[in-house]
Amino acid sequence: MSKRDLKKYLAELNKEQLEEQIIELYEKFSPVKVYYDFVFNPKEDKLLQESKTKISQEYFPIKKPGSKRKPKAKMRRSVAQKYIKHFILLGVDPFVTADVMFYNIEIAQTYSSGNFIKQELFYKSMLNSFEQAVNFVISNGILNEFKARIIKIQQETIQQKWKNKYDFEAISDKIDL
Repeated sequence: MSKRDLKKYLAELNKEQLEEQIIELYEKFSPVKVYYDFVFNPKEDKLLQESKTKISQEYFPIKKPGSKRKPKAKMRRSVAQKYIKHFILLGVDPFVTADVMFYNIEIAQTYSSGNFIKQELFYKSMLNSFEQAVNFVISNGILNEFKARIIKIQQETIQQKWKNKYDFEAISDKIDL
């Protein structure tokens, strides 16, 4: 069904029928419920805190009570990407979304400053995250608000001697910081 056909179908329904369909969608499909829950009660601060906590636990996991050994960091970029995608889908404020994007890279750099990381994929995925974040702030017209964080991240790659530090620099150079 095309969007045009859907509009035509919806135009034929009365208000009560429309309400019934929306309620049925709300009850049947979890993404619809999540969307409406957010639209009517957008607790962006809560979402932001939850996402930052989960992302930081990827690098600095909390030891469970009764456990004898410290859990190993998983360093999964996918956890942050899941939140970012979810924020974009819900239409969360671009400042909040960008904050999570840069936080993901910053927490990874905090971890790498005290731990040797030999996986090439880690550096490549952080570069991808950096490029995605920079493109996001440019496309949303909020680059100026995040320039300091972009510069700090790029300088941290140099200080930590990341193998792809010049790629970070090239991205930074494109935006004339």
